[in-house]
Amino acid sequence: MNIGLVIVGDEILSGRRVDKHLPTLIELLKSRGLTLSWMRVVSDDPALLVKTYQDTFASGDIVFSTGGIGGTPDDMTRQAAGKALGIELQYHPEGLEILEVFAKERNRTLEGHHYRMVEFPVGSQLIPNPINRIPGFFLRNHFFMPGFPEMAAPMMEWVLDNHCSHLVDNQYVEQALMVFDTYESKVTPIMEAVLTAHPSLKLFSLPIMSEDNPRIELGVKGHLTEVKLAMVLLKEKLQAIDARWERL
Repeated sequence: MNIGLVIVGDEILSGRRVDKHLPTLIELLKSRGLTLSWMRVVSDDPALLVKTYQDTFASGDIVFSTGGIGGTPDDMTRQAAGKALGIELQYHPEGLEILEVFAKERNRTLEGHHYRMVEFPVGSQLIPNPINRIPGFFLRNHFFMPGFPEMAAPMMEWVLDNHCSHLVDNQYVEQALMVFDTYESKVTPIMEAVLTAHPSLKLFSLPIMSEDNPRIELGVKGHLTEVKLAMVLLKEKLQAIDARWERL
């Protein structure tokens, strides 16, 4: 099962804000033996958002989406998700209760744009927000949350613990070596040999460019038992070319 991330907001694409959702989700997944398969950053454009969600719903992937679920005119994610599935929006009954309690506690009067924050595609369920209690929502395998990183992070964690726990793989690991004084061209045949022997694994090569000290972070990702075997083979191949390495 692939897991994807959609980050919505012109502010990310313009550089006015630096995204924090991607590293947060990567770490949350990693702690559960899961990995992120893809991510997209999409502008606040209604047509583009609809097309994006049509694609992601059709993929069958589990998708986290951040941003665009507020009540201002530039918040278009809720509407786009509904249009992508051909579903109307409606005020969520439990969401309305949460919103009214929120307003009462702060002595605020709710206006029309406030109610939009709990207007979700029909059939949506709520994602609790521990920061200000205004919920996100989920529909099918898509989970929508605010663009505020401090809100989105605990909501992502809630989704993973309550709706993705069956995917957790405590045996999924990543192991790597730092290989010194070498270039990718020299380790490519070694990587190919390891992949041939262990086709279910993923290998990665991250060169660190330096004229004086070229080196490569070379690693393996996958199930613990097979990763161990692959690392033995990798070290044997590196020793055969007199490469110097250390464990990371």
